[in-house]
Amino acid sequence: VDERGSLTMTSQAAERAYRAQTDETGRFSVELKAGQGARLNWLPQETILYDDCALHREMNVDLAPDATFLAVEPVVFGRTAMGEDLTCANFRENWRVRRDDALVFADTFHLHGDARAQLTHPAIANGARAMASVLFVASNAEAFLDRLRPMMSATSGVSLIRPGVLFARFLAADSFVLRQNVIPVLELLNQSPLPRTWMF
Repeated sequence: VDERGSLTMTSQAAERAYRAQTDETGRFSVELKAGQGARLNWLPQETILYDDCALHREMNVDLAPDATFLAVEPVVFGRTAMGEDLTCANFRENWRVRRDDALVFADTFHLHGDARAQLTHPAIANGARAMASVLFVASNAEAFLDRLRPMMSATSGVSLIRPGVLFARFLAADSFVLRQNVIPVLELLNQSPLPRTWMF
């Protein structure tokens, strides 16, 4: 996104990670850049993980000192409404965000092996079948913290990682409940309606 530009990117439908071939892993990376005074919204729909999937993905973001960046990545660990279960998975996701060439945010999520057992553990997901990560990098990010906290469900939380960097993570029973929790937060941080694909 060029200087003072504004861009919102989303996806037409959910992304799907199907059963992988033996010893093969799907890999892709997203490279984003926002110039001076620019705003970049990365708002893809859910990634649905299927049993025996193998997917590694990464997102690298370079921001000018006064650029604004809003991102969400929802993940569904098998569709409960379809009777799907995620007993085996290899899913890794890396986020790296730099502002003025300095690393301001890094996050890695890795789920490998018996996914159902891991997600059931109280210290990991306590049985949740859907998750979303929301990142907001802006010069006024702190101003949103007190407004966001009352919006958090019992299985979500938001923190000011450092000045200008807000991060929230959500857990939910399924993708429908996840959207109910995430959409109001995205609308507040976006300060405008979300793309139509995000509507119920």
